Amino acid sequence: MTTAAPGAQALAYEWIKFRSVRSTVWTTAATAVLPVLGVVFVATTGSLQSDDTVLGGSLTLSVVAQMLAAVVGALVVTGEYSSGTIRTTFAARPRRATVLAAKAALVAGVMYVLALASCTLAYLVGDALLPEGRYAQGEPLPALFGIAASFAVAAVLGLAVGTLVRHSAGAVTTVIGLLLLPSLFGPLFGDAERWIAGLSPTAALEKLTQTSDAAADAVGSLGPWPSLLLVAAYTTVLTLGALVLLRRRDV
Repeated sequence: MTTAAPGAQALAYEWIKFRSVRSTVWTTAATAVLPVLGVVFVATTGSLQSDDTVLGGSLTLSVVAQMLAAVVGALVVTGEYSSGTIRTTFAARPRRATVLAAKAALVAGVMYVLALASCTLAYLVGDALLPEGRYAQGEPLPALFGIAASFAVAAVLGLAVGTLVRHSAGAVTTVIGLLLLPSLFGPLFGDAERWIAGLSPTAALEKLTQTSDAAADAVGSLGPWPSLLLVAAYTTVLTLGALVLLRRRDV
């Protein structure tokens, strides 16, 4: 008789907890639904700008959906601190690195799959509903894979922040701030604005969606894929920092 590897067991336990908590389930569902609702609204109201693309217009609400993905990542860990079940988790799995890795793999995997399906569906709906020939099409491939990856990165970023803060309200506020503040405060940095403004998952997402709002002064001068890699890099560093504190702090 063989037993599952510790990592696989930890991932299975995290999946059970994930789908048994209403807040994470409903927030995840909203993340998946928003892009499709956004394109229906845009097509119905005719509110798409003339210089936008079908891909960008179809994913009008993808930035909000990405924020919800980050919130899901935060709730996966802060919910356990709030309920006290984190003690049971660490009693069953004393290796905290395994627990954090399982949570990261879970939220990244779930958000990637859901975002890829939802954003692809939103694009197909937009292509069908928006007037043919009026807008540039955009290049959905391989952009949709990068868009899904940006959701996964945002979820892991939320997880890292939640691990550091350990309080749901504080973690949600902090991670949304990390997503929004670079573009809000970028103009204060003068010539560095084009770099500062691009230091968030939302900036990488807007570049990948090829929306007309993705001007260099608003989302930075890096290309979409380098921007996504930069965000993934500092998210990894932040997650490793969260792991160090997780090992040193008491529950």
